[in-house]
Amino acid sequence: MHVISSLSRGAPSSYGVSAWRKSISTSTSKVVQIVTRRSLQAMASGAKSADTPRPSASVIVVNHLNEILLVHRNPKSQSFGGVHVFPGGNYDEKQDDTLELTAIREVFEETGLLLASSSANRWPSDAELDDSREAIHAQRQLFRDFLSRFTLTPDTSSLLPFTQWITPPTMPRRFHTNFYVTFLDSASATGFTSGGKREQFPTPDGGKEVIEARFVHPQKALAECRAHQIALMPPQVYLLDILADILRSDRNTDSQRDRVRALSTGTFGRIVFQPHMLSERDADGNTIMTYEGDETRGGPKGRLHRSLVKWGKGGIATDVVVQRTFDVFSDSEARSAVASSKF
Repeated sequence: MHVISSLSRGAPSSYGVSAWRKSISTSTSKVVQIVTRRSLQAMASGAKSADTPRPSASVIVVNHLNEILLVHRNPKSQSFGGVHVFPGGNYDEKQDDTLELTAIREVFEETGLLLASSSANRWPSDAELDDSREAIHAQRQLFRDFLSRFTLTPDTSSLLPFTQWITPPTMPRRFHTNFYVTFLDSASATGFTSGGKREQFPTPDGGKEVIEARFVHPQKALAECRAHQIALMPPQVYLLDILADILRSDRNTDSQRDRVRALSTGTFGRIVFQPHMLSERDADGNTIMTYEGDETRGGPKGRLHRSLVKWGKGGIATDVVVQRTFDVFSDSEARSAVASSKF
């Protein structure tokens, strides 16, 4: 996989923590659908209603140091202002044929990183990347036309499905997010050019939507969140918690990648999370947000699959604690958690 980075200005995407893709069937019909372009267009059209989640995609980009790409959203943004999220955004029926293409386009728009490979001898210059990044966001240029112009192929095969999340009905803006994980082959703080490959660190989009883009180890990101140095929403905390347990070292290894791929190709990677907030709070006044298979949603007594959340202004989470009493690496346990779930 080749990673191209635009180095300066750029334009943001219409961002949201959300998206659609393929999901699996369970005994409780926990989303059974192969998503085609036609169905995506229908969902995007239906999402104009406040009650309908918008299809979106979000990418967890992991570099060779086991650091994950986070973008800091502008506090003035309409959705999730001031929060740190994985880059991504909404499906655009004019730009995208699939959610995988949405994922790659949005990462490029928000951070300048382009997950693509080239059959040509020349990569686009920094200026060409910057101009295209801005033009695509402004809808003056189609992403597919940009790729075709420079003989680039989006590396959709590098995207590993890593759960889906549907925003609760109580939230003012709703999304159906498909999360993916992708691994960068290598990275450099200053950037380098070698043969047909070019890799550099991402950049923000000029502050319109993203005011910072950086790689940070998942353990450090969670520590910063606990110290209230950054804000993360429940899906990000949940997925970072999973990855922090796998990517413990400061160097990416084949065995770590294999563990992530095992989750992606197993039941866990295709779980559709539909968080449900209990009416009662815990002893500390935190909202109890339950997930599939929790003891309150059809799971056996004692099985916890939930987050304890303290909310701040604007519906932004200030504290998130994940409680999960089953092993996500046990496919049978993950399958049982989903199959027993009630909403």
